Amino acid sequence: MKPIITAVELMNVVAGERPPVLLDVRYQLGGPPGRPQYEAGHIPGAAYVDLDAELAGPAGERGRHPLPDVEAFGAAMRRAGVRSDREVVTYDGGTGWAAARTWWMLRWAGHSSVRVLDGGLAAWTARGGALATGAPPVEEGDFAPAPGALPLLDSDGAAALARRGVLLDARAGERYRGEIEPIDAVAGHIPGAVSAPTTENVTEDGRFRPAEELAARFAGLGASGEVGVYCGSGVSAAHEVLALAVAGIPAALYVGSWSEWSSDRSRPVATGPQPG
Repeated sequence: MKPIITAVELMNVVAGERPPVLLDVRYQLGGPPGRPQYEAGHIPGAAYVDLDAELAGPAGERGRHPLPDVEAFGAAMRRAGVRSDREVVTYDGGTGWAAARTWWMLRWAGHSSVRVLDGGLAAWTARGGALATGAPPVEEGDFAPAPGALPLLDSDGAAALARRGVLLDARAGERYRGEIEPIDAVAGHIPGAVSAPTTENVTEDGRFRPAEELAARFAGLGASGEVGVYCGSGVSAAHEVLALAVAGIPAALYVGSWSEWSSDRSRPVATGPQPG
């Protein structure tokens, strides 16, 4: 099963005998909460999931979006109707970052059938998809997390992977180079990491580039063998892990990412256009 689904494909499966569980994960860094947008209009049957509250733990030394408590995550997914034997399709407002974080969390926690709506809600409405309003009740799910189904990196693991494999930095190039740093205390990148902005994985409408184009892009970055990804706080990096999966390349996610790495001033920092 491909890790992404088109709006047309989703319309077909939601009309079938066994529709997927739909999760609306609209999120904007530093912006207003996504729930009001959800209540104003969402794909019928979708439940809302809050990235900050349900897909991440409290911000701190482990980063701005560290892994949440596993049991709390499982409870949140059950409240959203997630079942172990039912496919899940997750979507956001169009960037795909929050939806990819949900995809990664569920896959890492052992759910075997999760896909992201390519292009998000905008792709759905562009195809004439209906919207529902309000916050309808959701039937409780039965999903029980079993973490470890996808590879996960900590700071030491990321540093080691940058030496022996390929560690991709999914942030904008100017943040990688250390020219600007709008969020974290230190500018630069993990020594040995390769710049690979997430934005280059998609077209102007936010949809993923074809698998062969992504495969060529990642091959040009040296992404063969062991691959890892990080970003600012483990959200856009999940989108890059998803892009790699579309290209058929497995990759580990460094969830703490730069927000965790840069919080420890003893860790080395590289700047400039080269891995360092």
